[in-house]
Amino acid sequence: MPTDWRSLLWGLVVIVAACGGGIGVATEGPELTTTTTETAVTSTRPTSTDSAGVLPEGPSALTDLGNSALPPPLVDASEIISGGPPPDGIPPIDNPVFIGVEEADAWLEDGEPVVYLEIGGEAHAYPVQVLIWHEIVNDTVGGVPVSITYCPLCNSAVSYRRVINGVETTFGTSGMLYASALVMYDRATESLWTHFDGRAVAGVLTGEQLEPIASPLLAWADFVAAYPDGRVLDREATGHSRPYGSNPYSGYDNPDAFPFLFRGTVDERTAAMQRVVGVALDGAAVAFTLEAISGDSVRATMATVGNDPIVVFWRSGQSSALDTAKIDEGRDVGSVGVFSPLVDGQTLTFRVEDGTFVDDQTGSTWDITGRAGSGALAGTSLPQIHHLDTFWFAWATYQPNSELVTG
Repeated sequence: MPTDWRSLLWGLVVIVAACGGGIGVATEGPELTTTTTETAVTSTRPTSTDSAGVLPEGPSALTDLGNSALPPPLVDASEIISGGPPPDGIPPIDNPVFIGVEEADAWLEDGEPVVYLEIGGEAHAYPVQVLIWHEIVNDTVGGVPVSITYCPLCNSAVSYRRVINGVETTFGTSGMLYASALVMYDRATESLWTHFDGRAVAGVLTGEQLEPIASPLLAWADFVAAYPDGRVLDREATGHSRPYGSNPYSGYDNPDAFPFLFRGTVDERTAAMQRVVGVALDGAAVAFTLEAISGDSVRATMATVGNDPIVVFWRSGQSSALDTAKIDEGRDVGSVGVFSPLVDGQTLTFRVEDGTFVDDQTGSTWDITGRAGSGALAGTSLPQIHHLDTFWFAWATYQPNSELVTG
């Protein structure tokens, strides 16, 4: 049986698991239709986007994507397909509850991946063992309204400021995919947004762009070391019963596999499911294969994206969430941080010494989050650069002109 059909049959099982909380067998294939949700707002929309705080009204792209009153979509609408669940069938977390590091440590293993976000000195961690079942968390961090999004099928975590033209909103899961990636919808207008790049691709807000906020994947032990006073999304207060800690996509993280429900053309410069670190700056884009930036335990890679110098830190110890049936048993893929090496007008260069990142200019030591722990620059943080830990097929779809670094 060809690999893509094996993936399809396997994927139908995953759909049932993600919606209902248990592994089961779907008796029918997904239909390419959607239904509305109770949380949608569709009736009292303002009529102009000329001033901040006002959004347009019009048909819902979530329930009526083909409506002729909508602006032309930015992508081929026939390629926005059902993933199986209805809108919010994979339920976002809209009222997140947080606990301390010590309490969360009782159920998180050192290598488990978390998505972390720091704004205004406030650090939140979102365990992937929770995100894999919910995909979106609508939160406020450091006074900033944000949506933390995670797409298992493209292995990407992206966070956005959930404010559009001055209007705060929340995001839900549409139940649809574009290029095998999560399609979100905003609850103010029910426009459709691609998780990967934060664009409204269909609906009355077509063409709008969300502001991304750097939120890398990090091993739990590294989050604890960097943010001992951080707050952690509580898996006991999601409002849903799911087998947190298990991976309904077991075996998906396989370089020889084919991405589930991907209908695009694979850029054959490397394998579709190759793990990459993607960086886009000022119109230039570069993807580094995992092998290009990883090593035995710690590695620092100096590079340039367009005209901008960057440094990529890699540290072993993070488990793949998409490898084995239990997330904490996944193979070690390491954690990645991407930063600008410019500090006080000086471009730092980095080496690894005794398992630690060290800059050549001052001898200061740095951790995977880009913070100096000792030396002349102790207490300094490198400017964080938004990047994506993802699969090549997804990065190449959204960044078709990307450079690829393989070694």
